[in-house]
Amino acid sequence: MPVRRFPEIPRRLLRQAGRKVLLILDWHPVHRAGVVQHWLAPSTEGLALFFLPGYSPELNPDEYLNNGAKGDALGRQRPGTQPALMDGAGSYLRSTQRQPDVVRSCFRAEHVCYAAG
Repeated sequence: MPVRRFPEIPRRLLRQAGRKVLLILDWHPVHRAGVVQHWLAPSTEGLALFFLPGYSPELNPDEYLNNGAKGDALGRQRPGTQPALMDGAGSYLRSTQRQPDVVRSCFRAEHVCYAAG
C-alpha cells in the first residue's frame, strides 16, 4: 500500500466508528512514514495508536488472517503470474470480509486476545 493511501484507513475508521478508535500498528515503514505522522498529528483526538514491538508477528492479529490467506486463498494451486496471485488473494480477502466469524477467530489466539476487547 502506498504511504499516501494509508491515512484513508484510520480516517474511514474514525468516520464509521462514531467513537474513539484504538489502532494497533506494527513497525511497517508505511506506518512510520513522515507523511503518515504529519497526517496523524492533528487527527489524534478520536484516535489512539499503539505500536507493537519490532518483529512480533505473534502479537499481530493481521498475521493470523495472512496465514489463512496464504494457506486457503489458492489451496494447493500455485499462480503462474503476479496478476493471478493478486486476483486469488484479493478474492479470498474480499470473501473473508463478509465472514465476521473468520475475522473474529483471528483474535482468539493466545497472543492476540489483548486486542479482542
